[in-house]
Amino acid sequence: QVQLVESGGGLVQAGESLRLSCAASKSSITTYVMAWYRRASGKERELLASISSGGRPNYADSVMGRFTISRDNAKNMVYLQMNSLKYEDTAVYYCSGRRVGTQQNYWGQGTQVTVSS
Repeated sequence: QVQLVESGGGLVQAGESLRLSCAASKSSITTYVMAWYRRASGKERELLASISSGGRPNYADSVMGRFTISRDNAKNMVYLQMNSLKYEDTAVYYCSGRRVGTQQNYWGQGTQVTVSS
C-alpha cells in the first residue's frame, strides 16, 4: 500500500502563496487518483482538488482559480499550489490516494496551514 507524507505547510499572511507537496512511497502512484483535502477547526473534512491518473484535475468551488493540483509520476509526488490565500484557508491539509478501481483511500498525516489576516 502507498504511504503519503505531506510537507510545505506554514504560517503566511493573507494574499500570499504556499506550495504543498505530497511524497508517496511503498507504491507507485501512477494508477492512483490523488487528492488534497483539508479540515479546519470545528469543521468537516473538505475535498479541495483531485487529479486523475491521467492528469485531469477537478476543483471545489471554494478553491477554483486559486489552487492548482499537479502530479509528477516519475517522482511519485503530488503538489498543491495555493495562491491568494485567505484567512478561511487555515486548516490541516491532507494528501489522499486511491488506486483506480478500488475504494480504499490512503492518507498522509497532514500539514498545518495558517493564514493570518
